[in-house]
Amino acid sequence: MPDRKKAPPAKATRDREATEQRFIEAAARVIARDGAAGLGVNAIAAEAGADKKLIYRYFGGLDRLLEAMGANTALWLGHALSAPQGSYGERLTRVFLAYADNLRSDPVLQKLLAWELASSSDTLRRIDAARSKAMYMLMPKVRGDEKPPEGVDAPAVNAILLAALHYMTLRGATMGGFSGLSLKTEADWQRAMSAFKGLLERTYGND
Repeated sequence: MPDRKKAPPAKATRDREATEQRFIEAAARVIARDGAAGLGVNAIAAEAGADKKLIYRYFGGLDRLLEAMGANTALWLGHALSAPQGSYGERLTRVFLAYADNLRSDPVLQKLLAWELASSSDTLRRIDAARSKAMYMLMPKVRGDEKPPEGVDAPAVNAILLAALHYMTLRGATMGGFSGLSLKTEADWQRAMSAFKGLLERTYGND
C-alpha cells in the first residue's frame, strides 16, 4: 500500500501563522520608526527576532510581506469586531468605533498613517492598495444583506468619515485637539465619538 503524505500537524500551522504575524507586526514597527526608506528584509527579521529566510519561505519576499501587512485586517481593526448584526448603520458604526479604538491605542498605526501623509513612496502605496482591497473585501461580510438608505453615496460618505477619523487621531496624538475640540482625555474622546456616532445615525439610521 503506497505511503500517503501526512497533513502538517496543527501545531506547525499555528507556529507558522504566529511567525507570519510577528513579521507583519515587525514590518509595521520598522516603517513607523524609520520610514519606508529603512524597510528591508534584514531590518524586519531583526525586529521580529526571526531568521530572514522565513520571510522568503512564508511570503516569497519583501513585496509579498508588505501586501500581507496591508491586507491584515486584524492589524488595522484589532479583534473587536463581533458577528454582523443589526441595520446597515449599526454595523458600520460598530466597524468605525472598533477601528477608532484600535487606531487610538496603537502608536505604530498612527505613525504609519503619518508616513502615508508625508510620503508618496511605492512601498506605502503598495501597503495602502492592499489595505484598501482587504477592507473592500471585508465589507460584504460586515453589511450582510443590509443596504444603505436609498440616495446615500455610502462609499463617499465612509471615505470622508474615515479621513476625519484619521486626522482627528493624529491631531489628538500630536496637538491634543483640533478646531477647538480637545482630544486629550478619555472624556474628550467619548464626546468626539458620540458626535461621530450621531453623524452615522443621521446618515444611515440605526433602526
